[in-house]
Amino acid sequence: MITYMYKRICITNRHLADDLLNRIKMAIDSGVDIVILREKDMAEPDYEKLAQEVKKVCEEKGAECFLHTFIDVAKRLECRNIHLTMNDFRDLDDGESRFFNKIGVSTHTVEEAKECQEKGAAYVTASPIFPTDCKPGKPPAGLGYLSEVVDAVQIPVYALGGINEDNAEECIRAGAAGVCMMSGYMKEDHQ
Repeated sequence: MITYMYKRICITNRHLADDLLNRIKMAIDSGVDIVILREKDMAEPDYEKLAQEVKKVCEEKGAECFLHTFIDVAKRLECRNIHLTMNDFRDLDDGESRFFNKIGVSTHTVEEAKECQEKGAAYVTASPIFPTDCKPGKPPAGLGYLSEVVDAVQIPVYALGGINEDNAEECIRAGAAGVCMMSGYMKEDHQ
């Protein structure tokens, strides 16, 4: 059996987690390299408070911390990594772009991935690869789509959407540099 080396990304969702900080610690202990604090439905002051705690956990445990969407919070906390939606990435001004060491972007087409690469994104996520409860009714794009994105850009492409321990290596064989999981890391049954 071949074992693949690849990045593992935990995308948070406090609505799925019994204890978010503990879930993040467990995820990092299980091999997560990057934590994306996605809690985009929070009010900014609450997100900032949580981001301080998550950033500290990531620093202590040796994982990269990416904030999501909240650019001003990232600046105040000196968090130089951010993950953005395609629209937010397009709206970034040059000063904001220069602040960040790494900018990741959620993409849903090959053209979006190419645009992100041209405008300096460090990586993109391609989704949804498999059916997912997070986007009910949205048909998966599949492994063929993932391969198309990987072939179209030179920056890392991370598979997202319906990824679990059973199908992660399929994504790596399709060319992904890593996989993103939410419920797999946030729910109580994940060890």
